[in-house]
Amino acid sequence: MTNKNCLFCDFLSGKHRIILENTAFYARWDNFPVNKGHAEVVPKKHIESFFEMTKKESSQMFEFTREIKKIIDKKFKPDAYNIGINDGEYAGRTIHHLHVHIIPRYKGDVKNPKGGVRNIIPGKGKY
Repeated sequence: MTNKNCLFCDFLSGKHRIILENTAFYARWDNFPVNKGHAEVVPKKHIESFFEMTKKESSQMFEFTREIKKIIDKKFKPDAYNIGINDGEYAGRTIHHLHVHIIPRYKGDVKNPKGGVRNIIPGKGKY
């Protein structure tokens, strides 16, 4: 099922720079990339939260994410990755359709990467 008012449900519109797709998911380049090669994996079915997915869907999503990583590796040769889901408005989600960010990381892209995703809340990445 899709939602006609949802940007990510409109995957056939040509608005997205699609990398790869299968029957259940598609991957697209992020419109506002954090780093070169920043991509998103999106279910074709309208699902708002990661926690609404079935075990089968979540397993398929992560397998598809691995496929996209291989494409990014070949094209951009990153040194590492951050992979994340903003699940809910207060987690920063602005498009209310589940999507997984695959953010390539490169040596020197930040002064000190220690703490990784902990840095989403200023000061919490230091431990």
